[in-house]
Amino acid sequence: MRIVTLAVVLAVFVTAQAQEADTLRAADGWRSSLVASLAGNQAAFSNWQEGGVSALAATAEVDGQFDRVVGSVLTTQELRLALGVLRQDTLALRKALDVARYAVTAELASDRPIRPAVSATVRSQFAPGYDYAPAAADYPSLSVVPGQALKVSDALAPLVFAQTVGLAYRPGNGLVGRLGLGLKETVVAIERLRPVYGNALDEAVRVEAGVDAELALERPLAENVTLRSRLAAFQGFSQIGAEAPDVVFENGLVLKVNDVLNVRIEGTALYDADVSADVQLREVLSVGVSLGLL
Repeated sequence: MRIVTLAVVLAVFVTAQAQEADTLRAADGWRSSLVASLAGNQAAFSNWQEGGVSALAATAEVDGQFDRVVGSVLTTQELRLALGVLRQDTLALRKALDVARYAVTAELASDRPIRPAVSATVRSQFAPGYDYAPAAADYPSLSVVPGQALKVSDALAPLVFAQTVGLAYRPGNGLVGRLGLGLKETVVAIERLRPVYGNALDEAVRVEAGVDAELALERPLAENVTLRSRLAAFQGFSQIGAEAPDVVFENGLVLKVNDVLNVRIEGTALYDADVSADVQLREVLSVGVSLGLL
């Protein structure tokens, strides 16, 4: 509830201070941004009397956005690929961050803030994921061995698709809202992992229909400091009155030290009753170098 309230307050604040509407014309061609980043940290100890734990962490990431007006249609494509690993003391290398997301939106190019729109999104991951301290109560369909890591995901498992037809809202100042009717497909090719993501054992693809909403903001807060925030919610028709909607709330601050060095602070809250009754949280702080490819 606090997440939703914060998002509403943020939207009202930004809308009240909105400046000119975001505009892009067919004659402008592509408006593109593609940035590759590499961040890491390392600490090593050998015969260090005061003690310490050796650790190594590294994250590689690609972020892109590509906008263009073709005829009377504004197309927006967003790409994020990120993979991070961690090794601590004598432990084996572990996955720390794994994101693969692509989204495309087509909407009627207009000077009006509200216009018809369609969108599609695909989200997955690159590498297997493990729960290193699994509880049998959290995985009733899997065989949990105390003290042993449990594989709970794999490359492209799960694979989530979403499609929405509705309206887009662009008041300007970096704020974009979308609302419409949508479909969501959860694909889990590995049978034993299907119940972990709400699918039945014989259900490789679970299809849900419902209402899809998204509110996204990208706005400079100060010189060389940019806020990126996205709140997305999907309420399946079968969930109405029984379950709360699936919600993803992502927030990130990018602090540019110079043209190459930057600091990123990210926080993500995820709620999906088909996966867990609790809110899932992820926080990332990274210092690294970035290179603008486009």
